[in-house]
Amino acid sequence: MKKGLLVAAILLVAVSFTNSASAQAKIGYFDDQSVIALFPGIQEKLDTVLQSYAKDSLQDEYNYTLKDYQVKDSIFKRDSVDLSKRPKALQMATDDLNRLKYKLINWQTYQQEAMQQKQEQLLLPYRQRIAAALSEVVAENKYTMVLKAESLSPYAQPSIADNLTIRVAMKLKLTLPKEVEEAFRAATGGAPAKATSAPAKAAAPVKKG
Repeated sequence: MKKGLLVAAILLVAVSFTNSASAQAKIGYFDDQSVIALFPGIQEKLDTVLQSYAKDSLQDEYNYTLKDYQVKDSIFKRDSVDLSKRPKALQMATDDLNRLKYKLINWQTYQQEAMQQKQEQLLLPYRQRIAAALSEVVAENKYTMVLKAESLSPYAQPSIADNLTIRVAMKLKLTLPKEVEEAFRAATGGAPAKATSAPAKAAAPVKKG
């Protein structure tokens, strides 16, 4: 995961709101995925755990489901004459086979959803830390509203000083790209930002399972 790629996402906008509504309310914007991407080794950890989960747990589940279907299909065919005389039993056996068949046919979708759930489970402790830090940042700086960074219009240009992604990262003592930190400190009265010859690049989000 390249931290330098975070720059454009955080430096997307740099001019403060100018309308009267924003003058009465203190509005910040935030992107939790960019904060998660700053945790050291997070992508490598996710990749390792998810690959193991797919290879072991999910593959075992697929093999078991396939074997279960084959056995029940064989029994269903063998007992089809007897089952035809018992409508309720026939319906139950048919439903069970169809359930297993549907799972096997749609296994790729099932696996993707299971991987996503596993990733969210792994990320939960990080999200909890981020949520706690964001709550502190909002209270300390008296923000009245927090917007998702992705919801901002490309034509709106709030100040980098209101980028709560940066404030939360600092609260968690995560390492920010140097140019981002310098631009933020300059906007908030810290050391002057140094000029850069190349435009900042976008962040690489944590890959989804």
